[in-house]
Amino acid sequence: MATLAELLRQHTELSKDDSAHLQQLIGEWGMLADLCFADMILYLRNLDGDWVVGAQVRPATGQTIYQSDLVESSANPAESELLNRALSTGAISEGELHKHEMFDSVHVLAIPVRGTDGPIAVLTREWSSKTSRQPGELERTYLSIFQRIAEMITEGTFPFRGRAADLSAAPRVGDGAVVLDENAIIRYASPNAVSALHRVGITANVVGQSLSELGFADSPVRQAFERFEPVIEEFDQTSDVTLLVRCIPIISTEVITGGMLLIRDVTEVRRRDRMLLSKDATIREIHHRVKNNLQTISSLLRLQARRLESPEAKAAVQESVRRIRTIALVHETLSRETGEDVAFIEIVRPLMRLAEEGLQSPDRPVRFIVQGDGGRLPATIATPLSVVLTELLQNAVDHGFPEGSDGGTVVVQLGGGDDEIRIKVINDGRGLDPSFDLNGATGLGLSIVRTLVTTELNGSISIRAGAPEDFVAVGIEAHRRGDGTVVDLRLPR
Repeated sequence: MATLAELLRQHTELSKDDSAHLQQLIGEWGMLADLCFADMILYLRNLDGDWVVGAQVRPATGQTIYQSDLVESSANPAESELLNRALSTGAISEGELHKHEMFDSVHVLAIPVRGTDGPIAVLTREWSSKTSRQPGELERTYLSIFQRIAEMITEGTFPFRGRAADLSAAPRVGDGAVVLDENAIIRYASPNAVSALHRVGITANVVGQSLSELGFADSPVRQAFERFEPVIEEFDQTSDVTLLVRCIPIISTEVITGGMLLIRDVTEVRRRDRMLLSKDATIREIHHRVKNNLQTISSLLRLQARRLESPEAKAAVQESVRRIRTIALVHETLSRETGEDVAFIEIVRPLMRLAEEGLQSPDRPVRFIVQGDGGRLPATIATPLSVVLTELLQNAVDHGFPEGSDGGTVVVQLGGGDDEIRIKVINDGRGLDPSFDLNGATGLGLSIVRTLVTTELNGSISIRAGAPEDFVAVGIEAHRRGDGTVVDLRLPR
């Protein structure tokens, strides 16, 4: 189903401002449908003069009369006559029409939507007397407010001009509505609004009183009436109750004639938010402490290495220190991130710096380059993958650039899609031995890599000799030193 923006481009030549006005209108019309207990349809007149449905909304407070979507459908002749009358006169028109596949007649209220220079579309309220709610005080009050807002639509003062507010969490009519007069005196409060007021200790009859007299925060109302625009505000009415309110001023001929205050109790929502924030802070603190403990272990191992005399033992301890520092680095990054995921590039960059510090030497200058970003990964993947990458960097330097060589370049290329992570480690050093077999490799580093990739990460790994196109792809073909090696990792995301 096409969006309103697409239909506006296909069927009309409305200006950018008028199109934005209609977009704002459908952003607000869920409230209008709830106030009038009926389906609402936005009709656009195309370049041929015919009418097409641009958008449709159903009420949350009443029964819909349309089970199917009408967007992109055309108006019949009787509908077109009513819509043309509303558009040409610029006044609200009403009629009773027979629609295709509808057994009963449909009441239609056609409201011309005024744009920059006049009516630009028609908004209809459509309902059946067989399915409409029986009018009580609530229904009569809501319909009265709807009628006043409909007049604002014909005048071009609704929706309100200017920056559109985020209405995704704003209170709705069903949450609780308070109707105010031009002096901000309460003239009506819906049952749900009365319940919300009772929860904050206001049990008196509120009709005829101002919010300030009741001890209720009236800042949103004062601001809305002063600025001639809706105001959304959240506040703690008591230490135990948090309310989200939205005040909508009713304007007629540039004069405030009243307003509507929508009230939503968000106490439980905010309590859960605080719990999530507390949980997130706890998790990050745990990562921080794990990082500190790993650094302590690393320091102890370095002290132990100083007392060793065997070169093999010293090398083994140093490799263990390097692996521990890699895991500590992941926990350090996670301690700064919110949530359980981490941007992998934020781990790879420090890993490259560690490699530069630990693997380079004056007689073996190696340049490390990272390309791509790898996206965000859960900690369960980031930790073993970081260990794998560290081992591959170590292996690339040790075997590609032995001591006394002229050094070269190691490129880590991060990529993949929504379902796969792909990492390539390419070096331009000494070529791979033709007899090399990864499955038969006995070195500890490659054994760790093979085990982590195939078991914990459920991925695949291949190691092959470099080809000219590999070096062209990463931009080092012009100055590469040797035939090099390519390690290709593929992991499910």
